[in-house]
Amino acid sequence: MTILTALFAAGMMQTAPVTADQLSWMSGYWLACDEGREVSETWSDPRGGLMAGHAVTLQNGRASFELSRIAPTGPGAGVAYFAGVGGAPAVVFPAVEAGGTRVVFENAAHDFPQRVIYERDGDVLKARIEGHMGDREQAMAWEYRKADLNARCPG
Repeated sequence: MTILTALFAAGMMQTAPVTADQLSWMSGYWLACDEGREVSETWSDPRGGLMAGHAVTLQNGRASFELSRIAPTGPGAGVAYFAGVGGAPAVVFPAVEAGGTRVVFENAAHDFPQRVIYERDGDVLKARIEGHMGDREQAMAWEYRKADLNARCPG
């Protein structure tokens, strides 16, 4: 009986790979307006296992961008967050945890960040990057509100 219990417990701990369909709650146009900065992030709905995204940041008259996608890392594999900041080659962050309206992507070998976290609460999408930079733990966070496509911050 002990062996069966152990096998059952081990089976319960294994989770199926995270799919793009599980992350449909991220879809939409999201806008953050704070500290003189405007950040918009857009995510497509999941199609064929893929979600396409992009972000545009305006601050002090300058624009920067990130092209992203959430896609499988291989046949039968879970998805990863592919982040290409400012046109640079994409860095891959495999999904390591997903449940409800929260997902964590992680790449321990990346310099910074090592984790990308998204969580939705109603019409608010929270994004956070975190990890070690040098000998310190660092983090940056954004809080977006659901908005009409191409909406802009006031003023």
